Amino acid sequence: MPDSSPQKVSVLFVCLGNICRSTMAEGVFRSLASFNDPSAAHPLISRVDSCGTGAYHAGDNPDPRTMAVLKSHGITDYKHKARKVRVPQDFEEFDYVLAMDGMNVQDLKAMVKRKGVEGQGKAKMGLFGDFGGRKGEEVEDPYYGGGKGFEVAFEQLERFGRGLLEVIEKEAGEKSG
Repeated sequence: MPDSSPQKVSVLFVCLGNICRSTMAEGVFRSLASFNDPSAAHPLISRVDSCGTGAYHAGDNPDPRTMAVLKSHGITDYKHKARKVRVPQDFEEFDYVLAMDGMNVQDLKAMVKRKGVEGQGKAKMGLFGDFGGRKGEEVEDPYYGGGKGFEVAFEQLERFGRGLLEVIEKEAGEKSG
């Protein structure tokens, strides 16, 4: 008898250095999907991770301002070590590879092209902001600014995350119905 349960989805968030925006996106999305609470975990989400297009901060913890903003919004159980995107592995392992800005998307496309793996893998690659209600919306890098930029990023990432969950739920409903 075939399994009729919906296919679980994996999501990878990408920015430049993997200590500000993509880590915050990962923390927010994990929270929205109750990913760290097995008793309440979203039934359609299997894996959530983040990485950077550059290895500038590989092995580092998220920026303290990222962690402070997550904590101020009740996300206190998030842990991560920065890493660089792996091509082609990440495109084979994740269903969505979502970048924070257009430059990140261009960098990802260039990496895929350099490796000669265009059109391979299962990942849908694009801009995370496309799930926030305004096509092409980008998350500005708050690294060189003050705390306000991190709050603005949080608000965007929460909106984008809710939009992504709606899309995933709608797609699962269409496949099962």
